[in-house]
Amino acid sequence: MVIIATNHGDITVELFEDQAPVTVANFLQYADDGHYDGLIFHRVINGFMIQGGGMDASMTPRATREPIKNEADNGLKNERGTLAMARTMNVNSATSQFFINLSDNSFLDHGSRDFGYAVFGKVSSGMEVVDAIANVKTGNKGGHQDVPREAVQILSIRRVQAPEANVDGKKQ
Repeated sequence: MVIIATNHGDITVELFEDQAPVTVANFLQYADDGHYDGLIFHRVINGFMIQGGGMDASMTPRATREPIKNEADNGLKNERGTLAMARTMNVNSATSQFFINLSDNSFLDHGSRDFGYAVFGKVSSGMEVVDAIANVKTGNKGGHQDVPREAVQILSIRRVQAPEANVDGKKQ
């Protein structure tokens, strides 16, 4: 699990390491390296998704490592609250940018229109923060569309331990 701390509140995310091992390892390496600290959600389209992990408030991209293999064929779906990797038209072009689906976006799933976008996690708490971000006013900035007029900052993304289940199976 990770906590995405933003200037709008915290988002806790369960990661699907078994279904998307390459993608989760990539995401966690960027998080562990502090790559996401101080970046923004630079693309917000209410009813669709919020995207971040690549640019700072001046819309300057942060350097990334080499792209990873697209794991969109892992059986996971782009449903409300899931995290997926952003990419270009090149199927295997994902680096650090990710998005959180605001609705069920089945057209992004593997085989719907192309190879698809790899889902690797799901919001387990803080969806109200995601929805608040989805409702910010947006405009154009630095040649980009759907940019929040006031920066939605990613303060940090940090690993946390999942709550342990007790004897009767309930999480503590």
